[in-house]
Amino acid sequence: MADAAPSSTVPLPRTHPLDVRPDLTEQTAGAVVARPLTTAVQVRAELPGPAADAAARVLGVALPARPGTWVATPGGGRVVWLGPDEWLVLDPTTTPWDLEPRLREALAPAGGAAVDVSAQRVVLELSGPLARDLLAAGCAVDTHPSVFPAGRAAQTLLAQAGVVLLALSDDGQRYELLVRSSFARYLADWLVDAATEHRARRA
Repeated sequence: MADAAPSSTVPLPRTHPLDVRPDLTEQTAGAVVARPLTTAVQVRAELPGPAADAAARVLGVALPARPGTWVATPGGGRVVWLGPDEWLVLDPTTTPWDLEPRLREALAPAGGAAVDVSAQRVVLELSGPLARDLLAAGCAVDTHPSVFPAGRAAQTLLAQAGVVLLALSDDGQRYELLVRSSFARYLADWLVDAATEHRARRA
């Protein structure tokens, strides 16, 4: 009997849910950009505790302890507080099959856990003077920089779609939206519709 062919270790390519909206930035008057697919790992750990310490060693930054915040990692990623023992690690510079095993191997012996959720969400960046107007059209969170500066995060609804909203600047002109992949096209269509009046002004 012939030996079985070795299994391939090449991961299946992912398709961006918003490839169907190549005009998203143009149709939102330059305010919305769909970011490339991003590595995302959900971390569970007790804070303070050995698992949280192990995560900090892998990430190069302590897990944020304050509700509704995020911190940057030295490599250009983000760690977002989701709950008292839950965080979302975003890293556009690495792959899920690199980051998730490193975190899992560090956390598991200390009672923590790490799960790859990269396929779960799409990242949209909102920027410029229209960013807050678009958010205000469908989100109840007060995004004024005085109460929602850089480093703040909120789990909320935008046009009835669940999102994680991150403030990236202190001037109220840069935000990131993390939306589930299954809602990405709906939310993109809603943002295009919300930007209609702004496109008309620029015309």
